[in-house]
Amino acid sequence: MSRIGKKPVVLPKGVTATISATNEFVVKGPKGQLKQAIDRDIKINISAEEILVERPTDQIRHRALHGLYRSLIANMIEGATNGFKREMELVGVGYRATVTGQLIDLALGYSHNIIFEIPTEVKASAIAEKGQNPRIILESIDKQLLGQVAAKLRSLRKPEPYKGKGVRYSTEIVRRKAGKSAGK
Repeated sequence: MSRIGKKPVVLPKGVTATISATNEFVVKGPKGQLKQAIDRDIKINISAEEILVERPTDQIRHRALHGLYRSLIANMIEGATNGFKREMELVGVGYRATVTGQLIDLALGYSHNIIFEIPTEVKASAIAEKGQNPRIILESIDKQLLGQVAAKLRSLRKPEPYKGKGVRYSTEIVRRKAGKSAGK
């Protein structure tokens, strides 16, 4: 039995969860509403205070989906109650970010600025304090979408290993390499 899949998901107060006839799982909470299509083989039992995910057989496919859907449901409930936050740093001389509505204007050392459009479900803000690297804070109730947007932002200028310049997550540790002078 899957250790993750058999663990019940606690349903906090103020959050409602329903599953439709077309196997669409819907969570409504104080932060918003999220939907997820569920495989027809996986059964979801919703009680007043917890949600249980069950699989029909021990096939490899069912075992994989069992843990997956339990994790997705737990993330949906967490997002609908508290939301998710991702903080990114721009490390490099002249690297800047400004946010206007759903557009992020990035100066990342290229000959032109990059204008990055974020989805409406994600809120962004830019902080530029003196003596610190500029930061971008992304917030959303959808963990998958937030991670995808953050990964796309990071891919615009990945941190390089020699000076550490680039766009990185604030919790990320970049392994630094010695330059060519260290070999002599």
